[in-house]
Amino acid sequence: MEHNSIDACIEEWETLSNEYRALEKIHKEYRQKLDDLTQLQQKCVKGIAHQRYRIGIVKQSLRKLDHRNDIDDAERNVLLQTDLIRRKAQLYDMENNIPKQNGLYLKIILGNINVSILNKDDKYRYKDEYEKFKLVINLVAFAISTFNLLTNFRTVDLIHMFLLVWYYCTLTIRESILKVNGSRIKGWWRAHHFISTIVSGILLIWPNGETYYAFRKQFMLFNMYISSVQYLLFMYQRGCLYRLKALGERDNMDITVEGFHYWMWRGLGFIIPFLLIGYIWELYNAYTLYMLSFTENAEWHVFTLAVFFFILFLGNTLTTLSLIPQKLKERMKFKYRFTRLDKYIWTHKKRRVSFRNPESPQRRTPAARAASFKRDRSNVKEEDEAVIPNSVHQDGVVNVGSTNIGKEYEEVLEEIDQINKIVDDMGKDIDFEQVDRENEEDDAQLLDLSPDAKDANIEDVPTEEEPKKEK
Repeated sequence: MEHNSIDACIEEWETLSNEYRALEKIHKEYRQKLDDLTQLQQKCVKGIAHQRYRIGIVKQSLRKLDHRNDIDDAERNVLLQTDLIRRKAQLYDMENNIPKQNGLYLKIILGNINVSILNKDDKYRYKDEYEKFKLVINLVAFAISTFNLLTNFRTVDLIHMFLLVWYYCTLTIRESILKVNGSRIKGWWRAHHFISTIVSGILLIWPNGETYYAFRKQFMLFNMYISSVQYLLFMYQRGCLYRLKALGERDNMDITVEGFHYWMWRGLGFIIPFLLIGYIWELYNAYTLYMLSFTENAEWHVFTLAVFFFILFLGNTLTTLSLIPQKLKERMKFKYRFTRLDKYIWTHKKRRVSFRNPESPQRRTPAARAASFKRDRSNVKEEDEAVIPNSVHQDGVVNVGSTNIGKEYEEVLEEIDQINKIVDDMGKDIDFEQVDRENEEDDAQLLDLSPDAKDANIEDVPTEEEPKKEK
């Protein structure tokens, strides 16, 4: 809105000056908060590193200790191992909200610029842009390949090859940024894009010749098929990820990638044939180029491309086929894993039992057990005699040197090692809050089905706030 007099302009300027002074205060506060945020981030990074270092020392110390001659120490060792497992998962969750260092590839390309995205909405928006980028480029590549198949223009061929080089280079950079921000991209599929970048670069500098035109039509048909399969995979995987994210079984930063993955198991019969045809076509490309390398005046590009196409075929096929028996094995052990894992994870109910009644035989933390020993050593021995079977004589004297106890302790340690491996493999896929909620629902159902539930009062059920009130 324009002003008709100098007085109106001066009045508008005075209003703007007052607003600027308020804005200056807000900006100063923003800079102060930003400095505080940076300091807090550094403290969190150092704290997490310190936690991991101290946890490693505790684990190493527990391996060296021998608790076979002390039943109580053996039990506390097992409980401490469970706490270490849970702490490891908690530290992983903390790291997702803290800036991470760039990998070697990003450091070479971008330097030491921080590419961590802390806002969840911005993370999801960046991932969604990555998905749209792949879809659009695949459609453009399909159109150019179709045009090149019907015509024969060297300029359009070069545009197509340059598009592939730019696409795969951009894809590797974006995937590296997504990796820093918590996206779980398997190693081979990232390597696949690096190799594809090299292949596209060699195709770009491949000069016109007899071998080039002998392979040109086959390569354009291959690009058309791959673009079609990529579009099919994108739509199918997007539907799978949307369903699994809604169920809480996948993370919001998971992306659509080439190939078959274990979370696509329900569509195995639908998607595997298309992928295998593409992999066999890569092998056929390698064979064709290998045979062309024996012709006269064959360029070095021919044999090099044959080697890279064979590497792509081998890596894609082995990676896809290795997931099938792995998924069959995991499918048989899925329920067993979560049943075993529940033994080594604190639920809210178990935590309430631990702090409300440290001497409860249902759950005793190492700290609570240590405190109970100092208060009443004799009572703890009676509890241990009641809890531990097959290790106490009929006269009430514990047989410390019993071989059964040693075997039981060794079995417990083996179980702990197995659980550690399981958590390392599944820690990124487990939603511990969902597991706790499911355990609480199961406990509530058992309470409703129990004969004593009719006479129970809901006020008698302990809550997380009650221990604080008692303190």
